Amino acid sequence: MKKIALALSGLIAIAIGGFLIFGPAWFEKQTNMVDGKPLPAISAEAQTLHDSLMIVDLHGDTLLWKRKITDSVDRGHIDLKRLQAGNVGLQIFSSVTKTPRGQNYDSNSADTDNITLLAITQLQPVRTWFSLIERQLYHAQKLGRAVKDSAGELATISNAADVDGLVEFRARDKRPIGVLFSAEGLQTLEGDRANLKKLYASGMRMAGLVHFFDNELAGSMHGEKKGGLTKFGRAVVRDMEQMGMIVDIAHSSHATVADILKMAKRPVVSSHGGVQAVCGVNRNLTNEEIKDVAATGGVIGLGYWDGAMCDTDPATVAKAAKHVRDLVGIEHVALGSDFDGAVTTRFDTSGVVQITQALMDAGFSEAEIRAVMGLNALRVIKAGIEPIPKTVAPPQSEVTPATPLVVKPGTDARELVTE
Repeated sequence: MKKIALALSGLIAIAIGGFLIFGPAWFEKQTNMVDGKPLPAISAEAQTLHDSLMIVDLHGDTLLWKRKITDSVDRGHIDLKRLQAGNVGLQIFSSVTKTPRGQNYDSNSADTDNITLLAITQLQPVRTWFSLIERQLYHAQKLGRAVKDSAGELATISNAADVDGLVEFRARDKRPIGVLFSAEGLQTLEGDRANLKKLYASGMRMAGLVHFFDNELAGSMHGEKKGGLTKFGRAVVRDMEQMGMIVDIAHSSHATVADILKMAKRPVVSSHGGVQAVCGVNRNLTNEEIKDVAATGGVIGLGYWDGAMCDTDPATVAKAAKHVRDLVGIEHVALGSDFDGAVTTRFDTSGVVQITQALMDAGFSEAEIRAVMGLNALRVIKAGIEPIPKTVAPPQSEVTPATPLVVKPGTDARELVTE
């Protein structure tokens, strides 16, 4: 009997070990997918234009998964080689720290959390198992290690000078790729404003206040109460703008969006999502919200998955871009893929030329395509990540939008981010 018990214990140990080794990769393969539906052929004209673009993606969730950005893998949507193949110039990586059980777009409680189990099964450091702030700081460390391990192929973006340098270097030899750290919800502050300084010191330069549930700062579009900013949330928004951290309204309730846009002094972004005029799901922006984002000088990052576009066809992304352009101007359209965000898309980041082709097919000019694919986002990032000197802070009622770009065909990107 002892031999049988020992054998069973050994088998169980082997099974657990096998799951811990192979389980996370298997799970991600079922979670971040490409649907394999037909895509149009890429014209020589579109490829030539695409190869000359400075491309910015405002949102990817790769840091959540058990793999390195510098590793080439057969799952998910983003890694270094695929970023290079897609000619992506700057990728914003967001930190997901908590998601509710039974996650949906309509109503979620903050009482459950899927990421705890994921952190444990991925064998993350023990400190991350039951601490949201430690999970986020761990993601910052992962991104920092990726930059170090990339042999100069990745570069951290922390200030406006970094943006200028990135554009200058990429204009010469298409390297490095800039990376910037963001947050999918600031529940990680755990009620303490001082934790925002820790996140800033870790490299964070953009953050959404909420994710799929209401938290201490604000109501989520997918939460139970869907309220607006709390007193704590208002204080955090002021702190973010002061220190040079871009405010992201993605996932925010309509009440929270309204409150943020009323008090914003700097450009605001919606990093990943869509517009209700094209896809009428609750997480997408209304026309009035689009106008209010534009009034701050901000941008709307359009996603590629069906929850944002109601399908995965790149032509629908172009349709959403046209709606925003016609409503408030081309300078407020950007890209926010949500790659690796537990979504299914038509292509991964190596195939982002499909968006260039779709915009061309929809009649966008070369200048408009350059703006949508990255120059608008660069403008807002550069304007938003510089700290505001306390001695010259604008009055409470003043909004300081990023200066809109007027882009001519063939303009060198270096000319567009140095003002």
